[in-house]
Amino acid sequence: MYTTLTVATDSAGIATITIDVPNRPMNVFTPALMADLDAALATVKADAAVRGILITSAKSSFIAGADIKDLVTFFDRGLPASEAFGYSQSLSGLLRRIEICGKPVAAALNGLALGGGLELALACHHRVLTDDPKAVVGLPEVKIGLLPGAGGTQRVPRLIGIAAAAKFLTDGSSLAPAEALKLGLVHVVAPKAEVAERARQWLLTSPEPSAPWDRKGFRIPGGAGLSNVAVAQTFAIGTALVTKMTQRNYPAPAAILSALYEGTAVPFDTGLRIESKYFATLLTGAVARNLMRTLFVHKGELDKLSRRPADVPKQSLTRLGVLGAGMMGAGIAHVAAAAGVSVVLLDATAEQAARGKAHTEKQLAREVERGRRSADSAAEVVGRIEATTDYGRLVGCELVVEAVFEDRNIKAEVTRRALEVLPKTAVFASNTSTLPIGGLAAASSRPAQFIGIHFFSPVEKMPLVEVIVARKTTPATLARALDFVGLLRKTPIVVNDSRGFYTTRVFGAYCQEGQAMLAEGVDPALIENAGRIAGMPVGPLAVTDEVSLELQLRAARQAEADLGAKFVAPVSMPVLTHFVDDLKRLGRKSGGGFYDYPTDGPKRLWPGLSAQYPRAAVQPSLETVKQRLLHIQALEAARCVEEGVVTTPAEADIGSILGIGFPAWTGGALSYIDTLGVATFVADCERLARSCGKRFRVPRGLKARAASATPFHSAAPADSAA
Repeated sequence: MYTTLTVATDSAGIATITIDVPNRPMNVFTPALMADLDAALATVKADAAVRGILITSAKSSFIAGADIKDLVTFFDRGLPASEAFGYSQSLSGLLRRIEICGKPVAAALNGLALGGGLELALACHHRVLTDDPKAVVGLPEVKIGLLPGAGGTQRVPRLIGIAAAAKFLTDGSSLAPAEALKLGLVHVVAPKAEVAERARQWLLTSPEPSAPWDRKGFRIPGGAGLSNVAVAQTFAIGTALVTKMTQRNYPAPAAILSALYEGTAVPFDTGLRIESKYFATLLTGAVARNLMRTLFVHKGELDKLSRRPADVPKQSLTRLGVLGAGMMGAGIAHVAAAAGVSVVLLDATAEQAARGKAHTEKQLAREVERGRRSADSAAEVVGRIEATTDYGRLVGCELVVEAVFEDRNIKAEVTRRALEVLPKTAVFASNTSTLPIGGLAAASSRPAQFIGIHFFSPVEKMPLVEVIVARKTTPATLARALDFVGLLRKTPIVVNDSRGFYTTRVFGAYCQEGQAMLAEGVDPALIENAGRIAGMPVGPLAVTDEVSLELQLRAARQAEADLGAKFVAPVSMPVLTHFVDDLKRLGRKSGGGFYDYPTDGPKRLWPGLSAQYPRAAVQPSLETVKQRLLHIQALEAARCVEEGVVTTPAEADIGSILGIGFPAWTGGALSYIDTLGVATFVADCERLARSCGKRFRVPRGLKARAASATPFHSAAPADSAA
């Protein structure tokens, strides 16, 4: 009768609805599940022998949420807000029917309950959650540009108060069982084996079959309405914080506050309709589409190593060599050891190697201090790292990552020395961020087993790894590299070899444009603020200081030496040369670059900038500066596609967001073009080329896309849930 659940009624009159959506690792709300739940509810409601209803799951989790595969297509299909409103109301109505069915309903949460899964639980009159630390509960919809559309914005404030609800819903964070109990989202936390029975025992007490808000005299905890000073402050402060946090690029947090404000001032069922109205506006908007498609659907595919050659057998990695114990090498050694791999961390001196290992000791000591790891576990991780100067210790390493100074000669030397002792089957990887892998592979006697594995700093925190395939790199080598990245639980993108690869080229365009505007006389504060307001993590001048002006100039000069007459100087070359060669301001590492770094306070823009680059009498608008900073990056991403450096739009988008901080609301560099419209973007760039320079000229392939109205993303995404 049902395809997604079973119903069984015991001798005591407790009907247990067990959800088990087929062919899914986790239960998600599908149309079939919604229909089955509705039918099952009608059956048990009409059965006079049923005195209580227990809802649970046959899987290791309860329900992970809605099926993003269904939601992400609303915008692309051009569906009206009325249809999105209807979608929300259908699920909201189903949960409301459970809530007012006239019989007590308990949820036995045997695992995590997120999104619609928690909303279903909140519609039950009693909630028992397993004490498993992995059994988190939360309403993370804000992270995909939405709000809870099945009653979450209305039930949560009526349970825990408006102030607590506003924080919980706009954060989108998940709560561990003890936290959920303390906040009041669940009634009982119990061992997993007892969850269903504890819920059943509650039903046997013949409890009141209604929610608190359906009872006469109910009042929202802490009060509601603007006449309540505390509530008024919550919305006033919350709106200001949301504006600061989102720069108005993300509409979901503001919509959540509006749904809370309006919905808690009216009867519950009216509040549900208000919630659906805001949900519909968000679901049919581009931001939600962008976030869902890139950060959940496409990221999920890449996390599953979708680019791994399928015909190469998987091999385990037990011993890793890391050449260079500086910041990057130490970080790589740390994450590998934390993943259970034995690491040989090698540097030129014993002191440098030991310093690299000490990095892990310091990082883990903080985790122990904060209660995130036991002292024994930390000791095990540290014990997996061997700090050495002896290349002979690389014997037995299946993979080596070179992370030495960005100098081709130094890299060639360590490559040759490592290959003298490495097994014939070992893969050699370079962590370079700019130097072509094919050129570095020339120093290897085994170029087929040479590949680029580009980590981002700080390695422990940055989720992206850029895997660079050279002309002679074999599929087997690529597979080994991706297996390594997967072991570290990072997201890989695969790109083809070129100078700067993909992420460095796009990142460089951002930095260079900021410096070009500085040279034009644009107020440096305007440049920096525009970058942040557009959604970048930091302004282009600040991030250049962090990377160092010296490093960027060295990369440009290396390219000039390599390319000769073919070299095209970046627009930032005069500024970099002046700061490094003339002013000796190399960036943060030297104590000053575009910013000063006083010991007694926060960094500040260097007052001397105005003397070096006098401010123009007429300043561009904020929108113009934002557009230049985002368009130049997206244009470089499009060039990388046209040149075959990056081969899938999904990887271009993921790489831009996770690697260099391109604003997530856009969905990534290519989704940004699609969202604006390819023709509009091309027209913008042609105008900027006339006013700012030839770096904004549009490549032939992008013009063809504009003429044929062909976006970068056109195929329907694969399955996902949240």
